Order: sequence, then C-alpha cells, then structure tokens
Amino acid sequence: MEKRYDVIAMGELLIDFTMNGQSGQGNALFEACPGGAPCNVLALLNKMGKQTAFIGKVGKDQFGKTLKDTLDEVKIDTSHLLEDDRVHTTLAFVHTFPDGDREFSFYRDPGADMMLTEEEIDEDFLEEAKIFHFGTLSMTHDEVRKATKKALNIAKKSGTLISFDPNLRPPLWSSLELAKEQMKYGFTFCDILKISDNEIQFVSGKEDYDEGIAWLQENYQIPLIFLTMGKDGSRAYYKGMRIEKKGVQVKAIETTGAGDTFCGSCLNYILEHDLFNLTEDQIEEMLTFANAAAALVTTRKGAIKAMPRKEEVLELLRK
Repeated sequence: MEKRYDVIAMGELLIDFTMNGQSGQGNALFEACPGGAPCNVLALLNKMGKQTAFIGKVGKDQFGKTLKDTLDEVKIDTSHLLEDDRVHTTLAFVHTFPDGDREFSFYRDPGADMMLTEEEIDEDFLEEAKIFHFGTLSMTHDEVRKATKKALNIAKKSGTLISFDPNLRPPLWSSLELAKEQMKYGFTFCDILKISDNEIQFVSGKEDYDEGIAWLQENYQIPLIFLTMGKDGSRAYYKGMRIEKKGVQVKAIETTGAGDTFCGSCLNYILEHDLFNLTEDQIEEMLTFANAAAALVTTRKGAIKAMPRKEEVLELLRK
C-alpha cells in the first residue's frame, strides 16, 4: 500500500522566545520563534521535498494561531493539529550564553501540548506514515503519555518505522527517574534513535559514550543509533560499525533546532534508502550532510523557519 506521508510526528508545538539584543533602555529583547522539536524535524523534511504531518495541540489563542499558520506556510499537514480552548499554548524562553549554549524556562504546567488525549489519536491517519517520529516531551504527563503510547502501538502494529529523539528537558519532569523510565520505554519501540552526548550519559550512567551506546545495544535491539556531540560532530552505530564524522565549523549564533535538523536530515536519507541494508559509505554520506545542515541552522535565528534547502547544505560542504 502506498503511504500518503513520509513522516508523521507527534509532540510539542510551542513558541520559543529567543534572545535578540537589547532595547534602548537596556532590557533584553525576545523574538517569538515557532518551535518544538517534532515540527523542526518535519520542517527540514519538507525543505527536502517530503510529505509530512503533525499530531499535537495548541491553545485557542494568538500563539496557537501563529503556530498553525507557520506549519501551513511550510506545508506541514495540520489536519490533526487540535486546539484547546481552556489551556494556553506552551511557551519556552531560551536564554543564550556567550558560548552559544542555552538554558530553557518553560511555561507549561499546564500547556496545551500536554492536553492531547488517547481518544484524539486517529488510527487510520497514523497508518498513512512511512516513519512515525516522537520525543519524550509528550510523555511527561499521564494523559499525553497515554496518547503517545497508543500512537506507538498503532505504528508498531502497522509496520511503520519508528524514530525517537528523547530530547531531554529536565525542568519539565516531575522527577528524573520518570524521565529515565519513559526514555527506556521509547527505546523498546524505535528502529532509529537520535540521542545526544549528555542524554546517553544520563540514561546509561556511563561517562564514556561508546560504553553508553554498548549498554543501549545490549538492552534494546535498535537497528540504527545516532549520537550527536554538538560542534564535535556525530557518530552512527549500525550492525557492529561505529562511524564518526567531524562537525562543520561555522560562526554559530544559537543552537536551537540543530539536533532536530540533524535528525530530519538522517530521516530524509533513510526514506531514500533501505534502513536495513545501509553501507558504511552511505552512513558516512548521511552523517556528513546532516552535520552540515545542523551547522547551517546554528547560523540563523529560530528553527522551523530557518531550515536550509538541500542546495544550501551542499554549498556549505563545497566550501
């Protein structure tokens, strides 16, 4: 059966307020950037010519309207983006430090994205995806966790490939133990895992990345694991191979969305190749492109609207 969507993602859709200079009075100015990891991934895929759709919830407010308009503008299907008329759209304030690193303040207890319920998950719609992508922000609270688990079971049953990026945000969890438990739940379902250096240390309890990944592979049979290491680049672990590619050096202004751009680039490559029969050369090609795309996004503000076109990434690699 020909599936209608290349990727359907589920999770948080929110406004990232990112620092953008100072006012005449010396106050910090923030720019309202549409964001949320799952849609950042989809936005990159759309730039690469793929068909995508999003499942989630925003508030019936000005921010919710902005988010829906943004997804429509970048051509992410919003037929399953719901509105909550009681709870406001989730907001995140991103404080950027001089080295480009950041800290998040979330306004989300409650936020509309966590109000999605399992009754609102449409089985027929989900079965239309070649890949289902999710993170752990839709697993922080009971109701939305049930919705995520229902979606995962539908995807698994219909033979859809499952992609997981834990995207750990400690301030959003009632306890880090719960965060760890939900990450492990995600590991049992996914075929493709994108995990960052600090996340592998957190969940495995091992300082050394390779030891952490070995722990993962021993406990969960995940066919393809990507490890992102910020500006140091990335690694892929696949069928006993460990392939590393250095990061592409650019003048970064903020890192929001870099990991999502990397993830979207890898999913784009997998859609065009056979996940279960990749060669070492193909994995190197995939990592090289994904590193460059992620680097490019760090030179721009915001994420959903900042995604690069394929030509721009190839141009950066030629340089």
